[in-house]
Amino acid sequence: MELVTKQIGVLVMSYGTPESLEGIEAYYTHIRRGNPPSAEQLKELKDRYEAIVGGVFPLRENTDRQVEALEAALNRDNADPAVQFVCYQGLKHAHPFIEDGVESMMKDGIAEAVGIVLAPHYSSMSVGTYIKRAKEKAEACGIQMSFVESYHLHPELIDVLSRRVSARLDQFEEAGAKRSEVRVLFSAHSLPERILTMGDPYRDQLLETSAAVAKKAGVTSWQFTWQSAGRTAEPWLGPDVLDTLRELSKEQVEDVLVAPVGFVSDHLEVLYDLDIEAQSVAGELDMRLMRIESLNSDPAYMAVLSDVVRTRYNQMKVSQL
Repeated sequence: MELVTKQIGVLVMSYGTPESLEGIEAYYTHIRRGNPPSAEQLKELKDRYEAIVGGVFPLRENTDRQVEALEAALNRDNADPAVQFVCYQGLKHAHPFIEDGVESMMKDGIAEAVGIVLAPHYSSMSVGTYIKRAKEKAEACGIQMSFVESYHLHPELIDVLSRRVSARLDQFEEAGAKRSEVRVLFSAHSLPERILTMGDPYRDQLLETSAAVAKKAGVTSWQFTWQSAGRTAEPWLGPDVLDTLRELSKEQVEDVLVAPVGFVSDHLEVLYDLDIEAQSVAGELDMRLMRIESLNSDPAYMAVLSDVVRTRYNQMKVSQL
């Protein structure tokens, strides 16, 4: 059996979650670029975490599981026994930060690496900012790092999402609803509207994913909506999912399935914004609302990530020839 002669680092990047309720203030301050939140803002965010069953911890543990599962998938799927993939976590707003992950690679003697963000769709204001930070640190550490920018139309991603949509539509039918009358809402985290004038691909990639999933799942009654917009003076992409639900109620739509394809994990934007806030509005409107299960560390999703990381690594090897 051939021994491992080369380790390839994989920097798995995501937004980050505080490790405890006590860490929320530091986390929120980092998001606000060093400006501490007001007492009212801090209480509101803490209340949201406390409203989720289990609080902060399941969110953090979920990301940890994804990193561990990806490393296992990469080495299971790897055809070269001389190469071993080692995953490092890098968070945007919490420890270990993106820079911490890259530094850990350097200390472990990693010379080549691939970076990937746990988000299928590229935007210069989201994935692009992760890549910028990782690239700068990698260059400072002497690590050659290549990046996966997006994977929004990967066949296995479309397949696993469409199966989740179909499974929930089956539940609507079991509850007495007509499958064709269930309105499917694809959603993602909103970004400032100015990305539209920047030629940013974010919105188009999300619509492409939604159309592909709808086609594979046989869904004809669907639309796209946005959620979790930031509270800033500038306009953000809309309509917001809560406004969409109110409009659908006026159209006498009674059954709605939300498919948050812009999110891959059960985080605050899913467990609070959809499961609590959107469900509350749906209840007021006498509307039945369900959402698809998040991908989390589903083996099918890990296979997607493993494939795009290994593909990027192979492309990096070819470019070195």
